[in-house]
Amino acid sequence: MAPGASARDGVPGLKKVLLSWSSGKDSAWTLHLLRQRADIQVAALVTTFNSQADRVAMHAVRRALVEIQAERTGLPLWPVELPWPCSNSEYEDRMRAVCQRATAEGIAAMAFGDLFLQDIRDYRVRQMQGTGIEPLFPVWGIPTGALALEMIGAGVKAKVTCVDPAKLAKSFAGRDYALNFLEALPEEIDPCGENGEFHTFVYAAPVFSRPIEVQSGEVVERDGFVFADVLPA
Repeated sequence: MAPGASARDGVPGLKKVLLSWSSGKDSAWTLHLLRQRADIQVAALVTTFNSQADRVAMHAVRRALVEIQAERTGLPLWPVELPWPCSNSEYEDRMRAVCQRATAEGIAAMAFGDLFLQDIRDYRVRQMQGTGIEPLFPVWGIPTGALALEMIGAGVKAKVTCVDPAKLAKSFAGRDYALNFLEALPEEIDPCGENGEFHTFVYAAPVFSRPIEVQSGEVVERDGFVFADVLPA
């Protein structure tokens, strides 16, 4: 399916899939890989929002930017509203509601952009048990050094929106995810930030009909993390 093509009406014979959409590079690449599969139709993007801040949980990306991302992919956005603070049981209740809506709409699976953390994958699998929704992991096991280079080479552009200063220097917050960013990373830091070292907002990718014009905002330290705001240009 071409970037910007609509998946709202469904195509007979294809497995309809939800995509867990964090707003970052790995989500965008997961969508890119899913759209190359002839047996799958991505039906919608699912994003969890901190309702108090009106931003993506952890990535701290503004809701308006995620809505633009969805528009550029041609896919509907299913927002999942989370209170703050949010307990794990509350989170799971809201995700069960997503699964119930999905099965009602003929959706058979949900895809995640997890790369190699087995405990996270195991949690997703447990979460999907009994829901009628199959968990998919399209980017699982791809070596992250090679994956980072492939994404950048394919035109993925992203801003680093969140840094864990216990793992990575604060100065990396707000930078572009590009070759010079990878070259500057300490050797022990995963090139895709899979261990929580950093999170991103993707503003250009093969899955978008056109790039999103953005500008960098203020950088703040809060709740033990460093957040770099991104605004529509």
